[in-house]
Amino acid sequence: MYSQPQPFPNPAAVRPPRPQPRRGWRRVVLSATLGLVNLGPSPAEQEEAAYEAAIRSLPHGTYKVGVLGKGGVGKTTVAASVGSVFAALRRTDHVVAVDADTAFGRLGSRIDPHATSSYWDLAADASLQSFADISSRVGANAAGLYVLIGEPAAGGRRTLDAALYREAALRLDRHFAISIVDCGSTMDSPVTQEALRNLDALIVVSSPWADGAGAAAKTMEWLADRGQGGLLHRTVVVLNDSDGHADRRTRAALSAQFLQHGQAVVEVPFDPHLRPGGVIDVVQEMAPGTRRRFLHIAAIIAHHFASRPGGRAGDQSR
Repeated sequence: MYSQPQPFPNPAAVRPPRPQPRRGWRRVVLSATLGLVNLGPSPAEQEEAAYEAAIRSLPHGTYKVGVLGKGGVGKTTVAASVGSVFAALRRTDHVVAVDADTAFGRLGSRIDPHATSSYWDLAADASLQSFADISSRVGANAAGLYVLIGEPAAGGRRTLDAALYREAALRLDRHFAISIVDCGSTMDSPVTQEALRNLDALIVVSSPWADGAGAAAKTMEWLADRGQGGLLHRTVVVLNDSDGHADRRTRAALSAQFLQHGQAVVEVPFDPHLRPGGVIDVVQEMAPGTRRRFLHIAAIIAHHFASRPGGRAGDQSR
């Protein structure tokens, strides 16, 4: 006698398995109970997951973000860290960081100190056509972020000009989906002005002190005076505590000041890994809280990119 088959359960009544914590005491509890007690990810892990989902969901296209800030505020550190986050989470894309700081930029030392080819090498070789050709002329880190350095440490001093920057950028744009441009601190530099011409988003880096915030505010006033109001609406202000001496009250006041003007603000805490000046490792060496703030910055940038589908490739008005 055949038994009556049991009906399949209602899919709506089947709960999906609860996500597991990846670290911390919740992970310890999960391991100690052999998986029987799963408290789920912490609020911090849930926040990270939301940021990562936003970054991964970015529409395919060609996007460019500039990074501005006066000397000493950690502009290059922020550029390398944000670029590494994008590269680590968007493996199917190619992400490049470009040193456009004519005052002895240090971007290469934060990503790949062994990189030796620069703008001049990229421009001098007309045979560079494929991605393999181009990637042989740039450095890279473990996260998959490529870097075009301003100039090698050895050799005579050469000055980057706007025409050379433009030629190199056009070559890179054919092969890299996302470009992070570490601009110079001199706003009226021809190279900086060239870099600002076609950005999809901007990061303005400030120290968490009044003088640094004043310089950041002047940067945005400069952009507004030159008809860059649209870019200002796609700007993230990063208050970077590079030495660990900023007080909470000052940071809160500065954040409120920028928020009142419509800019998103992210505070990056002091991290000993970022202080010495060597290669930045966003996966293994960076503190989880610091990485979460850089994920937040990248997620905001991805949101600004998404407001311009296709980026520069899809915007024919620029």
